[in-house]
Amino acid sequence: MTQNTSNKTLIVVGGPTASGKTALGISIAQHFNTDIVSADSRQFYSELNIGVARPSEGELSAIKHHFIAHKSIHDYYSAGEFERDAIKVLNKIFVTNDYAVMVGGSGLFINAVLHGFHEAPKDDGSVRKAADQLYKREGIDGLVKRLTSVDPDHAAVIDRQNPQRLMRAIERVEISGKTHQQLTQNEITKRAFNIVEIAIEDERKALYERINQRVDQMMEMGLLKEVKSLVPYKDLNALKTVGYAELFEYLDGELTLEEAVEKIKQNTRRYAKRQITWFKNKTESVWIPRDAFDKVVAFIEGTRS
Repeated sequence: MTQNTSNKTLIVVGGPTASGKTALGISIAQHFNTDIVSADSRQFYSELNIGVARPSEGELSAIKHHFIAHKSIHDYYSAGEFERDAIKVLNKIFVTNDYAVMVGGSGLFINAVLHGFHEAPKDDGSVRKAADQLYKREGIDGLVKRLTSVDPDHAAVIDRQNPQRLMRAIERVEISGKTHQQLTQNEITKRAFNIVEIAIEDERKALYERINQRVDQMMEMGLLKEVKSLVPYKDLNALKTVGYAELFEYLDGELTLEEAVEKIKQNTRRYAKRQITWFKNKTESVWIPRDAFDKVVAFIEGTRS
């Protein structure tokens, strides 16, 4: 028998990195006595901890979290696979709870759960080969330039530190002849549960200061040691990400440690800016000030009245 989830609600807590999503998500989950589904694609990997700001052991024990450190950096895990797995988990949560909470800043993965993920049309391999050759020849900058030329709106919000994601985005456009928005606007999957989307609003200067402080704290916690332990795997896609790529450059002698740390801060600020752009473009998201827990709960409960 199909489960009736029409009276169930998924609360999405989004926003840029360092905006306080983890703390707010835990408070909301505790209030509604439910679980958290993580939609932070960098926290999926068990080998990554400090550099991805994984929730602390105390935070993880306070509320049950799903999709934290459940994959290896050696595994490929797509947004489509996450959609499938997350919907299964949500259906289990909704058996005993009226609410579930999803927390994260990875727009592609959040969108997959909310509206469905649709794979790129198939090709004969020539487009994939061309994109791969472009990456080998010109690196990430070449991929960003190419995507910007064919789909500037998507290029403005995509994770630019992820070459595989950039190549897939280029492939989708070049195979279909349509932009990301054109491909997805008529492919929305209607979910059987209700969705309340919240984004954390914060003053840009304060956010950037917290990002800088967080990077310093990560270094104090042993981020460099963590990165050193991953050197044999530095070419894996999961490690071509902010906080790891820059320290690999330091270990390769391309940057001083001071330069690498500053580059992490700069790239994290840029990533946060793209996250803000993505959430701002989502008209369904209601922006609520940081640390406004009472307002958030009142708003959520108001959607059911």
